[in-house]
Amino acid sequence: MKATCHCRAVELDVTLTEGLEKVRRCDCSFCARRGAIAVSAPIDGVKIVEGSNNLTLYQWGTKTAKHYFCKTCGIYTHHQRRSNPNEFGVNVAILEGINPRQLGEIPWVDGINHPSDTKSSRRADEL
Repeated sequence: MKATCHCRAVELDVTLTEGLEKVRRCDCSFCARRGAIAVSAPIDGVKIVEGSNNLTLYQWGTKTAKHYFCKTCGIYTHHQRRSNPNEFGVNVAILEGINPRQLGEIPWVDGINHPSDTKSSRRADEL
């Protein structure tokens, strides 16, 4: 599938081995504020076609997850997952031909109580 940010400076080629079967939202302090619906792809299932130099990286907390955004328009494109670093989470809204409003009810993942975290490693706003 072709995936592009809003300004089209970043283009990805995404292969979803399970299609849109496992779309989700996360309630961790970052994802809840970002508000994106994500779907997983294997690491080798996401190829940057254009704009690798236009992606910026954001990390926080344990710094396991790597969140990528377009430097120009600010759209979240994808992230290397904390719960499975062998996968990328991809922003469903950037997948061409997919209307997130037509996906129905989207399940929430409990990112607040992520098993990789301990109370001592969480910041106050993550609790």
